[in-house]
This record gives sequence, structure tokens and C-alpha cells, in this order.
Amino acid sequence: MTQVTFVNGKYQATINGKLVKRTNKAHMDYVLKKAGLAPTAVEASAPQESRFTINERFGFVTDMVTMLANGAQASVVVTGPGGLGKSYTVSKALDANGFKDISTLEALEIGARINTSKSYRVIKGYSTPKGLYRLLYENKDGVLVFDDCDSVLKDPVSLNLLKGALDSYSRRIISWRADIRDEDLPTSFEFKGRVVFISNLGSSQIDQAIITRSMAVDLSMTTQQKIERMRHIMESGEFMPEANKQHKVDAITLVDELQDRVKELSLRTLIQVTKIRANAGSNWRNLAEYTICG
Repeated sequence: MTQVTFVNGKYQATINGKLVKRTNKAHMDYVLKKAGLAPTAVEASAPQESRFTINERFGFVTDMVTMLANGAQASVVVTGPGGLGKSYTVSKALDANGFKDISTLEALEIGARINTSKSYRVIKGYSTPKGLYRLLYENKDGVLVFDDCDSVLKDPVSLNLLKGALDSYSRRIISWRADIRDEDLPTSFEFKGRVVFISNLGSSQIDQAIITRSMAVDLSMTTQQKIERMRHIMESGEFMPEANKQHKVDAITLVDELQDRVKELSLRTLIQVTKIRANAGSNWRNLAEYTICG
């Protein structure tokens, strides 16, 4: 018997040492059978349905980030599967509130003065606790967006730094009592900034000390909700505006038809199928099916 779990809208099982994910339970059982394994020992539980639609919950992300931008909230946590617009929604909300993305120096003119209180930086990948301390200090008046940077949410030292940054006290003091050896870093400072966490982890996997200090929205989706979200984005006019409208409609229709076999239900998949529809001629459906289903 092989245990199957349901995480972020997908069934997961370890088969021959490899983590396998499928959007459909029957398809997972088929894969297990092909591998010579018995069907699941533990029935994977379906995700708890929210009374709010997935597009309404994405709207809540915009509302929460707007509150954060206005100074009414110190932290927002956004969790859910990747590739369906979490990062874009957060950045768009900050941009709409007059914040400037200073993640890369290329976005700045030489000699330009930065209004740190109206700027944000997107941090991706791994960060050490000391690196986090420096980030918090250098952006103590602005907004930090940790995008798929789960290392800071798992390291106990980093978590303690973040707790100080997100406390509800009138003055939030962050301290580093270890030997810094960096003359430009103080041993403590007041943090007046705000923090957004975007994670592919489930909300239950985020340290509760962070959740309770933040406004949080869980964007976990069923397979059909993922299709609903992709269709909503496709119809918004912001998705591949250069592409033929009918090609985009044909692409989402095919993804919907193949939803139980698609390896990854995400905007990346929809972009790929739209490009195939536009360039592969009369054989586009077969090529697209092979590409996204394997």
C-alpha cells in the first residue's frame, strides 16, 4: 500500500523514490497500478470548499495588499499553488498604490533618489538569517515581498527576526545579538516597513506565529477552480494581448478537456498551448496534448 496525500489541489505519492503529482485521484491510482503498487492505503481527502470563489479570494489579495500599502497592516501572507497569478496580483496592487519596484537597479535612473516609503523589493530564493537581517535593515521603511522564499519561513533564527518585524507593538525593534562584523549594520533598529509573503506551501505549513501576525489568504484550488482561474485571466485582456483571441479560447478549451491528465495546470501551460495553437498548423491539438500530458 502507498500513501497518497492531497496538497495544494494535487494528489501526491512517492513512487520508487520519486514524488509524483496528479490532479485526478483515478489517474494517480492508474500510475500506482502501472508501477506495480496497490491503490492508496489512505484515501486522499478533498480540499475543504470555501464559500468564496477563487476569483473572489484573489480579490481579497488585492484588498489586503492595498491595506498594507496604506499602512493599515504590517504583513500579508498569500499561499496556494504556483503559476496562477499570486505574484502578479501582489505586484499589481502595490503598483496601483503608487509603489515603485526597486528589485533591480536596472529599473532606476542613475542618480535617482529613492522614496523608500513608497517602494518595494521582491526577494526570491534562499536567504540566510544574517542576509534577512540586512534586508530588513536596508528596507526598514518600505515593503519587502518574499516570493517563494520559504527558507526564511523554516529557519528558527529567521522566524524570530520576522516576529520582531511583524509585532503589533507601536515600535517594532529588530535585534541581532551575534557578532555582526559588518560596520554598516547596527545591532538593533526600528522597523517601520511592511512584509508580504507569497508561498506555494499550504497555509497549515506556515508557522502560526507568522499567520497570527498577518492577514492571510489561502488560494488552494480544486482542479476545476484552477481552470476557472485560468479562464478568468485569459478573458481579462492582460493575458498575452498580442495573441489571437480565438487561439486563446481554443487553448483553454483543450486544457479544460485534458485537465485530469495535464502535468501542471498553470498559466505556463496555457501560454504553451496558445503558442502551439498559433504556430503548429492543423496538427496543433496532438502536439499540445503530447506536450502538456506527456
